[in-house]
Amino acid sequence: MGVVTKRSSMLFYSDGYSQFSHRVRIVLAEKGVTVEVTDVDIYDKPEDLAALNPYNSLPTLVDRDLVLYAPNIMMEYLDERFPHPPLFPVYPVARAQSRLWMYRIDRDWSGMVEKLQSEDGTAAELDKTRKELRESIISISPIFAEKPFFMSDEFTIVDCCVLPILWRLPEIGIRLPETKATKPLLEYRQRLFARESVQLSLSEQEKEMRT
Repeated sequence: MGVVTKRSSMLFYSDGYSQFSHRVRIVLAEKGVTVEVTDVDIYDKPEDLAALNPYNSLPTLVDRDLVLYAPNIMMEYLDERFPHPPLFPVYPVARAQSRLWMYRIDRDWSGMVEKLQSEDGTAAELDKTRKELRESIISISPIFAEKPFFMSDEFTIVDCCVLPILWRLPEIGIRLPETKATKPLLEYRQRLFARESVQLSLSEQEKEMRT
């Protein structure tokens, strides 16, 4: 993936299957940053990654002499380095609320997605996790009846975290029912998936997840 603009140039080591790499790629595309994306096989990582990142982990963002290896820190850095369009709110209280939503998404949903993608557990355990994640996501549907994005009138950093999870639901065996109650959530998902930055952010693996 590369978005041609006149802003900057940086290197992004990405896992095409990972929700965490995906959320950063969405921010890069949303900001229009010129970036060289290296899609890394997690079982055959390049030697220079270990030299750059003490954890040899993905994703890793390199911007000149700066190396970042925590996805949420990358997202905040990119929002500050490239202020337009802003993805974090301006005011401290609203920014803290955004960070809290990101924390809750990671705590409540991201671990379950990781478990289901890696099939880490017995069939019964995975079915239980699948049911819990499905019900938890469906339970937030009403909030999208109030605003077009996640608790916001504008696309924000929180949407960048939610979208990769919604994108992966078919791959991990979760289908959202089409009911009156879930209509706001399904319409929200449709708005996100149609967004240009989302289409530009997709890895080859992510494109295959929805074919």
